[in-house]
Amino acid sequence: MLLAIDIGNTNVVAALFAADGDVTRTAEVLHEWRISTDARRTGDEYHALFAMMLRAAGIDTKRIRRVAVSSVVPALVGTFITVSRALTGEMPLFVGKDLYPKLPVAFPPPAEHELGADLLCNAVEAWCRFRTAAIVVDFGTALTFTTVDQSGRVQGVAIAPGLGTAIRSLSANTAQLPLVELKAPPTSLGATTAECIQAGVILGYKGMVEYMIARTKSDLHARTGVAESDIHVVATGGLNSVLQPIVDCFEDFDRTLTLQGLRRVALFAAG
Repeated sequence: MLLAIDIGNTNVVAALFAADGDVTRTAEVLHEWRISTDARRTGDEYHALFAMMLRAAGIDTKRIRRVAVSSVVPALVGTFITVSRALTGEMPLFVGKDLYPKLPVAFPPPAEHELGADLLCNAVEAWCRFRTAAIVVDFGTALTFTTVDQSGRVQGVAIAPGLGTAIRSLSANTAQLPLVELKAPPTSLGATTAECIQAGVILGYKGMVEYMIARTKSDLHARTGVAESDIHVVATGGLNSVLQPIVDCFEDFDRTLTLQGLRRVALFAAG
């Protein structure tokens, strides 16, 4: 089995896949887990958590042959080396620039393009799954828009604060604004404080997402000639469900897309 681990700023999300998967196909997620990211935890502590979750799922850790890691938290790299060695006896595969030559996506000049590990996984999965120009909108701690063109070249990324980040920042930096539930209000005319914040943030982000997708499609068409109607838009990330009911610009939703991309990266890296 392959254990894919995506270390984000807010959560560590992991999924278990069959080790002999087909790189040309989307795989079945055998099990999925989500725990809080905490850079203060030691490798032994994270290993204990993973061992407990695997046992609860009825998985013998001896069946895990490989561990692949996508991380945007540098402080946890050494920690998850410990986790991988404890589970498999082997070093994990870390997604990084050294893998670029083995992957099916490329970058236009200049050569110094570099993507965050999670965004690279998103780009790989989008290209392998759709084989057309695509925009991956990832609703995490950051809200990201990763764009791949019709030839599999990563054309660029846009990054904004995520929904949860915006809500928490507003509460943390004001004296009287509380932390509120992430849900769409019935109207932009908020009455209670909670409704006012939800109107500004949730409906405001709806407008931003719709504008960014429209602008990205227009910019990609101008740069590459691809028809805007041929650009596939997919949403992922733990918070995509907040906007899903109130936007109509996504063709697909898949919260496991980054993990699926991490699995494919591991298979490509293995040759």
